[in-house]
Amino acid sequence: MTLQRRTVLGATAAAAVTPIYRARAQAKPVIRIGVMNDQSGPYRDVNGPTSVACTKQAVQEFAAHGFDVEVLDADNQNKPDVAVSIAREWFDEKGVDLIMDIAATSCALALASVVKEKNKIMICTSTASSDVTGKACTPNSMHWVFDTYMEARSTGGALVKAGGDTWFFITPNYAFGAATQRDTTKFVEAGGGKVLGAEIYPFPETTDFSSYIVKAQASGAKILGICGAGSDLINVIKQAHEFGLTKTMNIAAMVAYSTDMRSVGIEMAAGTRLSETYYWDLNEKTRGFQKRIQPKVTLWPNMAQAGNYSCTLHYLKTCQAMGAAQAKLSGADTVAHMKAMPTDDDCFGPGLIRADGRKITPAYLFEVKKPSESKHEWDIYKLIGTTPAADAFRPLSENACPMLKA
Repeated sequence: MTLQRRTVLGATAAAAVTPIYRARAQAKPVIRIGVMNDQSGPYRDVNGPTSVACTKQAVQEFAAHGFDVEVLDADNQNKPDVAVSIAREWFDEKGVDLIMDIAATSCALALASVVKEKNKIMICTSTASSDVTGKACTPNSMHWVFDTYMEARSTGGALVKAGGDTWFFITPNYAFGAATQRDTTKFVEAGGGKVLGAEIYPFPETTDFSSYIVKAQASGAKILGICGAGSDLINVIKQAHEFGLTKTMNIAAMVAYSTDMRSVGIEMAAGTRLSETYYWDLNEKTRGFQKRIQPKVTLWPNMAQAGNYSCTLHYLKTCQAMGAAQAKLSGADTVAHMKAMPTDDDCFGPGLIRADGRKITPAYLFEVKKPSESKHEWDIYKLIGTTPAADAFRPLSENACPMLKA
């Protein structure tokens, strides 16, 4: 396990020759942000290095006065024990105040108790399960960008209304997959649809999905709901085309990103429906962000990666409002201040954070363009529907968050 530490704003070379007593007298508080995600596995393109770059972009643009900011990053390999080990080292030895990104739901659920124990902060931007702000919520945790409830409502609900009333799922065998299938099933059945079957596959070792695709075809369902993400999603879509599944079924990518569709290629992905809360070509502000970040990345940011930019900005604004030294004292207190302040940034626009830690934003339903409609490789989506922020996420009245029942 390799940990990399990069100082974005901090001490200069001159500090090395400054007398110790002067360094102590002039020392500024240092806010340390740890970006933990998948940098080598199936979700690398979903988060990985581009998420780190987006975090640093926010730090650079904020240009904090009165405190310094350091960004660390590490690969949790989508393993809860690795994630917990990194977190404890960061908290106990590196002085990290905030861990963000996270990726695998199993890692986020394992980290929630550690972050609460250490009274630090966790913000999930690439984690999917709605349980993060449900039964696993804590005063120290927040969930940015999206979750399985939002995806199920925006994508699943829309497809049922459009006539896609019979479904078959292909689902990974861990917490994220189970939550995605559960939440989507709720909206399918609520709309009068039926789930005709589901196949559960071992994660992350599965690369051949042919047997699952054959069973999906045999089910007679109209919709194939893919509950995997990253390279799994890409492989299922490609293999579905090879087996001719798209001649009789439509594909619903339940948790998908622009980076995924670009990897599949719009020749195969055309017509796929999916939901994101950010897309580079939504408006002038999103296009402006893309222009600023583009020289620093290979992959154009998707919603999860843009989420790192968004939550970093809001966190730093909160640290400035509270005073950095005060913000470092208690993660729970800082989270409470973050919830009290409205959010606003170029990627997601104005918004808010609910009492359960859920960041609220509109959900956009996209359809992947046909090759004839696309101007370049990142011109991927056409917008076909919007769910307002107030309606996109699970209502508090249905929430299982223990904090809301205290």
